Amino acid sequence: MKEYTVQELEKHNGKDENPAYVAYDGKVYDVSGSKFWKGGLHMRRHKAGTDLTTDIQAAPHDSNLLDRYPQVGVLVVEEVAEVKLPVFAAMLLEKNPFFRRHPHPMTVHFPIVFFMANPFFNFLFLLTGETAFETTAFHCLAGGVLFSVVAIVTGVFTWWYNYMAKMSRPITVKLPLSVVLFILAVVLFVWRFMDPTVLTAPHGANLLYLVLDAALMPIVSIIGWYGATMTFPLEKD
Repeated sequence: MKEYTVQELEKHNGKDENPAYVAYDGKVYDVSGSKFWKGGLHMRRHKAGTDLTTDIQAAPHDSNLLDRYPQVGVLVVEEVAEVKLPVFAAMLLEKNPFFRRHPHPMTVHFPIVFFMANPFFNFLFLLTGETAFETTAFHCLAGGVLFSVVAIVTGVFTWWYNYMAKMSRPITVKLPLSVVLFILAVVLFVWRFMDPTVLTAPHGANLLYLVLDAALMPIVSIIGWYGATMTFPLEKD
């Protein structure tokens, strides 16, 4: 069968009247006849002209669906340098393969929720005067600080292991903003811990606390947005 390099496979992307080919486990399939690959894009996420061996592992169906389509060749992949892992990391991945892809997406939701909830409950406290809302906000802030450490560690690991620590637009935004977010959250936590009345007297320097606390939402939103583009890339017209 015809041999395709990665570069040759990319040309068969289903666009501009090109056929739509995908590769899986070294085999190249022609999926041009599938309505699910119209325009070379499947489920607004997977692109034709690419190797889907890894992606199919996380799909809601197995690879047997590809047997419906004709195999038109085999994929020839150049050998790349293997990522050298510390012994403890190699043992962890061997016993728990899901850590290869899921630790960061699995843990990053916790600080996102906590940091988004904190300003929300503070707003409810200022609106109603109910102290339970302010206490809940403080607890959310503490949870955000705690889980942001876990999210940052797993994020760096995932970036290093799955993306070979290569810089990209999302990474150049997420890395520094994550550090800023963590420092800001620690400052707010210590401030509130040292002065439990910081929101009961919102004037003077305490107004700065409100501004910084409200800044958690847009910072988390930006980090989340760029993180999502790494999982669900945006299509350019």
